[in-house]
Amino acid sequence: MQNTQAKSDLAIELRSLTKTFGEVVANKDIDLTVKNGEILALLGENGSGKTTLMNMLSGLYRPDKGQIIIDGKEAAIHSPHDAISLGIGMIHQHFKLVDVLTVQENIVMGTKSTGKTATQLNEEILSISSRFGLLVDPRRKIYSLSVGEKQTVEILKVLYRGARILILDEPTAVLTPQETEKLFAILRKMKEDGCAVIIITHKLNEVLAISDRVTILRKGQSIATVETAKTSARELTELMVGQAVDLSIARPPVKDNGALLDVHHLTVLNEEKVKALDDVSFSLRGGEILGVAGVAGSGQKELCEAIVGLQPVSGGAILHRHTNLVGMSTREIIKRGVSMSFIPEDRLGMGLVGGLGMVDNLLLKEYQNQPGLFVNRKPAQKLAHELIKRLSIVTPGIYTPVKQMSGGNVQKVLLGREIASNPRILITAYPVRGLDINSSMTIYRLLNEQKSKGVGILYIGEDLDVLLELCDRIMVMCGGKVTGIVDAKSATKEMLGLMMTGSSQEEAMEHV
Repeated sequence: MQNTQAKSDLAIELRSLTKTFGEVVANKDIDLTVKNGEILALLGENGSGKTTLMNMLSGLYRPDKGQIIIDGKEAAIHSPHDAISLGIGMIHQHFKLVDVLTVQENIVMGTKSTGKTATQLNEEILSISSRFGLLVDPRRKIYSLSVGEKQTVEILKVLYRGARILILDEPTAVLTPQETEKLFAILRKMKEDGCAVIIITHKLNEVLAISDRVTILRKGQSIATVETAKTSARELTELMVGQAVDLSIARPPVKDNGALLDVHHLTVLNEEKVKALDDVSFSLRGGEILGVAGVAGSGQKELCEAIVGLQPVSGGAILHRHTNLVGMSTREIIKRGVSMSFIPEDRLGMGLVGGLGMVDNLLLKEYQNQPGLFVNRKPAQKLAHELIKRLSIVTPGIYTPVKQMSGGNVQKVLLGREIASNPRILITAYPVRGLDINSSMTIYRLLNEQKSKGVGILYIGEDLDVLLELCDRIMVMCGGKVTGIVDAKSATKEMLGLMMTGSSQEEAMEHV
């Protein structure tokens, strides 16, 4: 590709870029080109080297070997400052904004804007905003913005600093379908303006919708670069994984075993004494997957933690077999015989201990039931080997710290441990966030196996396509309230998106 294109046409050219960490080869001899006025998608499984490659381009890492050529000239990028001086800006998945400051203050922070009045700065920001369709008031505080608006500010930050090459890492992970469409409209305007855009995402439908070309990495190497118009989701998956993968998500029929959990008028206050959950009511039946959709911060975290006894409840009831769990600690809930497992959003923290290996993390679940003074590790060792074989977990050994594993393997360990306890209720918060398609399909299969056994599963998700395919019913939340509970078979992404922004179920159906 790079031999047939004029250098002046290329914004980025990477030649034989290599990066190692000790004995681990993260990137090996990678060649990659991005043209001016092009959107390139970067695909690969977890651990394939995507982030490392982009970190070299954005100045966080230095390559061990190879060349980075920007606008036809070889560049030495030793820091993020070097990158931005070359017109390279990276928008990370987790926003780096100061909530109590205004949009303007966040955008100009760290720049040479001294001597300019607030009015002049606003005019400069609004000029960039109107040019690319980035609609946001520079005077507003960050905490008052929606997730989509915060992402707009992040894009404005790098454009204000002169970026013409943008890297976006999982940019749609927490956006509604409507916000995603707005973002894609912005990226298309940037492309028309001659910017070069690299988008890292696991969502193949979005890759096909927004990109011009796709580069696929596998095990630290560049496998192929294909034109988006001439490929398909199936081909891209096979290139990523190295073999054919069935992309269909099964939805076994519900075996209704009655309500396992009844939540009535649940109210939870956050640290600021504001209602994080406001009069939430629903039931979870055995043998069903109840999905929960909502933009980030709609009360999903508080809901999960309230159910398992980790979050104080201000009002309402959480009933399991007519027993109210409100006021009980997690240990008390377990002692009452409630068979419940929680797979938290924070895998290495609330879920697993990063410094411990598989065996010790498996023991954490059952150590209280160990007889005598000494811990018997043999059952946990046996379970660790079983999980490695059954879930295709990649690890150097059962005592290797789990923090050294990829995100997909960490999630498999966590899910495998919780399922091994044979729960009747399984609560999972974003179980496939940041995982590649192969790891995600494994997680879906495991959840469906539990559903078929009569387990009631509460599934907090962010990919609406997956929620619609995997779940039986979907509860939509906005600002701590339930805007409706819909049948997944008859719902649409557009309907869910409207409900996620506050429309009632009836209003959403009228507009779809």
